[in-house]
Amino acid sequence: MSTVRSCGISTGDEKPLVCFYTSAGGRNRASKGQPFTQSIAYSNDRGRTFTKYEDNPIIGHINGDNRDPKVIWHEPTSRWVMLLYLDGHEMGFFTSKDLRSWEMTSKLKCFHECPELFELPVDGNEANRKWVLYGASGDYLLGTFDGRQFASETAAIGFSYGNCFYASQTFNDMPKSDGRRIQIGWARVSTPGMPFNQSMTFPVELTLRTTDEGVRLFAEPIRELWKLHARKHMWKEVKIKPGQNLLDGITGELFHIKVDAEVGQTKQFELVIRGTAVTYDVRKQQLQSHNKVADLKPVEGRIRLEILVDRTIIEIFANDGRIYMPMGGILPDDNRSLEVFTKSAETTLRYLEIYGLKSIWPQ
Repeated sequence: MSTVRSCGISTGDEKPLVCFYTSAGGRNRASKGQPFTQSIAYSNDRGRTFTKYEDNPIIGHINGDNRDPKVIWHEPTSRWVMLLYLDGHEMGFFTSKDLRSWEMTSKLKCFHECPELFELPVDGNEANRKWVLYGASGDYLLGTFDGRQFASETAAIGFSYGNCFYASQTFNDMPKSDGRRIQIGWARVSTPGMPFNQSMTFPVELTLRTTDEGVRLFAEPIRELWKLHARKHMWKEVKIKPGQNLLDGITGELFHIKVDAEVGQTKQFELVIRGTAVTYDVRKQQLQSHNKVADLKPVEGRIRLEILVDRTIIEIFANDGRIYMPMGGILPDDNRSLEVFTKSAETTLRYLEIYGLKSIWPQ
């Protein structure tokens, strides 16, 4: 959904809201035999009601199950840009002056479903910006975009190392005083006993930073998380020995955990969260949870973990967001304990912070 500058469908003093959607075909009785096309609906009362555009579809059927329109405003060309999945791991780029008439300007073989396209500064330097293009898996390309064609400068780069991340989108047009690029993904995990199916990941802020492997996309929980903080436990400059559990007696369901650990001497450093292990193997330089593994090099002999613990999912962020590992469907209902372990040698914790979390829903 986007606030429209001028598209000829406004009926009041305020600019309308326009929703882009796929008129899906052939999947149920109502649409059997119909093609996949792209349509719009608009609202002139701030989203309270929407009216379908009388001349839908705005883009007819192209091929296969073409779907998932992503629309942005491209300031340098003063055009609207639509990125559309065309089927077969191909994306199409379209431009428009009025949101109703669209011209296809290029195609790119890259990703499957749910495209996203935005620009970010590298290391906070506004003079050095790159475009990010990704699909439903979150794997992404970095490159340039001239409003008509995306030119990739990289091969596909992995983003999520977990088991429940898909089809994420970001918020456009954040106020310039804020400037963040905030993403929410689809956490495909079961939610037994709930009146809904599956859930969304916690909002994260995306940034581009230079690493020894090149420029990479980092993800960190948004700063507003502190508003949910409840009871706090904190340790600084403490050593833990093999067999010692610093967290004995701390129990609960919802946590925000932050730890900075020196891992030079130990073989393995591990947090066990409600029965689920988050393990760093020092020799292999790998972070692991269940059957998911990510390479993670220490920074000056240390690793930093930030972990959000919900009722059905944990989201793991390592080394300030270099690794993002959301894990769902792994938390037992009857275990509310926390543990921290080191194996074979002492581990020094620069800090360990644990916050209980309040519900996001008003009580």
